[in-house]
Amino acid sequence: MDLAFTGTVWFWRGPAPWHFVTVPDGASDGLAAISPAVSYGWGMIPATVRIGASEWPTALWPKDGGYIVPVKAWVREAEGIDVDDVVTVRVMVAPHGLSSGS
Repeated sequence: MDLAFTGTVWFWRGPAPWHFVTVPDGASDGLAAISPAVSYGWGMIPATVRIGASEWPTALWPKDGGYIVPVKAWVREAEGIDVDDVVTVRVMVAPHGLSSGS
């Protein structure tokens, strides 16, 4: 499954602070449908994500009936991203045992 969307970067303070982009509802519905085939537990979906020229392996996190994409510090620095910036996100998800990268 390949999908692309735009979203706003937001910050979660939590015990371990993270920056995220929320996957839109329609795309989250599609991810939920394939989750049983690709999740490694806790609803986490392994994926390769790209923002700008930066690409990295991560997992989509379930939240409030949808999914969120964690955006690593090195990606934010490389792409000049800050909280409240709108970014285009490409997510590539592959079944277990298959690479989700290029």
